Amino acid sequence: MQDTTRPLNAVPTDIAYPKRIKTFVMRAGRTTTGQTRALEVLGPQFVLPFQVDKPFDWGELFSPERSHLPVIFEIGFGMGDASAQIASQQPMSNYLGCEVHVPGVGALLKKIEESNLHNIRIISHDAVDVLEKLIPKCSLTGIHIFFPDPWHKARHHKRRLIQPPLVELLVSKLKVGGYIHCATDWEPYSKQILATLTANPHLANQSDATSGFSARPDYRPLTKFERRGLKLGHGVWDLIFNRVD
Repeated sequence: MQDTTRPLNAVPTDIAYPKRIKTFVMRAGRTTTGQTRALEVLGPQFVLPFQVDKPFDWGELFSPERSHLPVIFEIGFGMGDASAQIASQQPMSNYLGCEVHVPGVGALLKKIEESNLHNIRIISHDAVDVLEKLIPKCSLTGIHIFFPDPWHKARHHKRRLIQPPLVELLVSKLKVGGYIHCATDWEPYSKQILATLTANPHLANQSDATSGFSARPDYRPLTKFERRGLKLGHGVWDLIFNRVD
């Protein structure tokens, strides 16, 4: 039964959030011949090692000439379709994608080669570890989290990625004025994300709509699953918040 006593934008207080949220679930998947080749040939150039004692230096990772450019961090890029399209359309930004699914890493490497992209780097590790240990504070211009696992069942809601402790960590890595952009096709999760982001005192919603949701910005391409869902009448909710202090 729905709880009608809780405001729509209230952060749930009855969920026992675990002390540490995993940003991924290991999935089985077959790596194709092309993805395997991309991992072997391009991996050494574009896939970064996780070195706990060596925080990222953006000029070193991308090039000294690009050290002043905005850095966008994407958590869970899947097969890399949106990542490659965004990086291609915005060559004057640097992109760091985080994904543990090996076929997805291989797929994005193939797209990097096909589109001759030089502004993407990949790290295949838990995003919380990456944020805590490798990304300097106040260094990111944007954070993208597109279609995180909604964990539909109520008993699994504690596993959802967008929860107050992670948001606090994300905010600490953003420059003032930087943004967090989340998108989901599961309406109940969209409301939880909205409530969680709204509750953070360092964030302000870009949207002035009564709903609190933003229109899909031009830079976020439609995925094939999103197109299929929209044809079936399914909704997609975008949420964009800026760090204000």
